[in-house]
Amino acid sequence: MGNGVREGPVEFQRDVEPVAARIPAEENQEKKKVLNSLMSGALAGAVAKTAVAPLDRTKIMFQAHGADLSPQEAYRLIYHTYLNEGFWSLWRGNSATMVRVIPYAAIQFCAHEEYKQILGNYYGFQGKALTPFPRFIAGSLAGTTAAMVTYPLDMVRARMAVTPKEMYSSIVHVFIRISREEGLKTLYRGFTPTILGVIPYAGLSFFTYETLKKVHAEHSGKAQPSPPERLLFGACAGLIGQSASYPLDVVRRRMQTAGVLGHTYSSILLTMQEIVREEGLIRGLYKGLSMNWVKGPIAVGISFTTFDLTQILLRKLQHGPGLER
Repeated sequence: MGNGVREGPVEFQRDVEPVAARIPAEENQEKKKVLNSLMSGALAGAVAKTAVAPLDRTKIMFQAHGADLSPQEAYRLIYHTYLNEGFWSLWRGNSATMVRVIPYAAIQFCAHEEYKQILGNYYGFQGKALTPFPRFIAGSLAGTTAAMVTYPLDMVRARMAVTPKEMYSSIVHVFIRISREEGLKTLYRGFTPTILGVIPYAGLSFFTYETLKKVHAEHSGKAQPSPPERLLFGACAGLIGQSASYPLDVVRRRMQTAGVLGHTYSSILLTMQEIVREEGLIRGLYKGLSMNWVKGPIAVGISFTTFDLTQILLRKLQHGPGLER
């Protein structure tokens, strides 16, 4: 009996020690995964937005002023801005974009990875691709999470894009003037249409990209698409996502820039009604969509591709070759 009493705790310790040793290792692995997602997402957002910044600024100006947009008009505006304000003025507001898009993209991509894992556990898909509905939900939740955290920076970026540089000298200056002259609530003007727009946009973008990668793996026999294929899948994702949510994007920009352009928009429906009444349904709510069909797919394609390739690179550096996404 004495032996039994002594041996029990020893056997218990033998069973517990490996489990106890595994817990810190698993926690460390999870921290590395989150950090990798944050870093990859931040880089993806920065590269993508910088690449299309001149087109992005031009689109915001057309959306905010209610002017007719065509490729010719867009070219004239870009050329006119270049002649009058210089080459780097085409990237005016990009510093505010970077301040917003780096945390936004980092949070969105990281949140998407986490939501995929949570939904995979809930539906019993651990280690496997999610089915279509959870795939859409994961993207929508990721976009909503990022938008809620970083929205004031989006407002600042829109203001800087549509105003001359004499009006706002820096990002901090925009915050100070809006707070003093229009009130802190103004920093969240347009927040509701943003959230309503980001649900289909992020949901469809992530859904389309993940679906195309899954279909490609099933039909090509290759575990991973090539970088050009990733760009193409991302472009398709951007085209579908942005087209579905575009009217709410126009409403958001009008509400964000109303204070400096002499308009007053009190709600989403009233803003839509005024836009349709003054400019028409298609020419008003879909103003700038043709440009978005150029810049959107490029930006989203670059973003998804940069994220995936950075993730693969970071995993190889940490674990050696052979681990791919």
